[in-house]
Amino acid sequence: MKMPGALRGDKVDPGPTPMNAENAEPFITRRGQPVGLRSRMILWAMRWVLRPMLLRLIEGSRKKIARTQLRTLAQRCSDSAGLNIAYRMIGRAPGHLIGTFEPSEDPFVLWLHGGAFILPAAPSVHFTAIALLCRDLGASAFLPDYRLAPANPFPAGLDDCDRAYRALLAGGISPHRIVLGGDSAGGNLALGLLQRIRKAGLPNPACAVMLSPVTDLSRVGGLPSRTGVMKSDPILPAEALYRMDELYSGGADSSDPELSPLFADCTGFPPLYLIASDNEVLLDDSVMFARRAHADGVSVRCDIWPKFPHAFLLFEKLFPEVGPARADIVEFAETSLAAAQGGFQP
Repeated sequence: MKMPGALRGDKVDPGPTPMNAENAEPFITRRGQPVGLRSRMILWAMRWVLRPMLLRLIEGSRKKIARTQLRTLAQRCSDSAGLNIAYRMIGRAPGHLIGTFEPSEDPFVLWLHGGAFILPAAPSVHFTAIALLCRDLGASAFLPDYRLAPANPFPAGLDDCDRAYRALLAGGISPHRIVLGGDSAGGNLALGLLQRIRKAGLPNPACAVMLSPVTDLSRVGGLPSRTGVMKSDPILPAEALYRMDELYSGGADSSDPELSPLFADCTGFPPLYLIASDNEVLLDDSVMFARRAHADGVSVRCDIWPKFPHAFLLFEKLFPEVGPARADIVEFAETSLAAAQGGFQP
């Protein structure tokens, strides 16, 4: 069995550089980060074990998907960062509250979890990652328990995220305190929610952070990274994107900007921060969307990390090298929150 380049010890640029210096895109940065031997071994194992498992899941029957949903929910959070985690109803929006829900001037994170639109928030992954982020940011968070495909295809999940944002506002959470976030499919939902917020004339959150968002459901290929790294991506099987669209879109036009934010008009969006890996098939989902948002006048930052898997910050327990990404998010959020509280909304 041939070992991937990541395990053979490829060298990594030691410092941040523009992703495409010749195109003068300073908002897209390639992060230099050494990848240790232990992490390279884990990446190799993910490629040969986890990726085939995920492909079998997404190609499985509805009964198999439902069984996996229940198993995911049965997981336990190993590190809540000292914060209370409870299932709550906020208005008409059910979900998991990390910390407290009360009037204050502290930040509040609305995090939309990933899972290919078919899996719920994983306590062992999502709760831990968001709790650590909340600890560092001095914030509380709400993870909406949005409805999942295939039983509830688009727009059910996005409707629930819309309902959750409105519930936060109705519950006294000021928009200038809100940090909107999402990973993978949740990043897609976050960008769809920003379109809903603008359409309804609601106030923007202070900023939005997306980890490896999927921004184009209309094509399996097209974006170069979909085929360029499909053999080395440690987690995502590129061919599963078709099945994900089939399960989630539910017969809707998958080029609808609420399904494929790559085709959205981003005018009026708050500051955006996207993080992705150069070793994932969804790399160009972030890069191409960042370019579109920038062209629409949005303040956007896109950091590309080396070798690590899709939505790698969720796996910080496995990859300690990615810890600085959490610090980057905190710094971005604090800067955006300060600007929003000062009355400035880009």
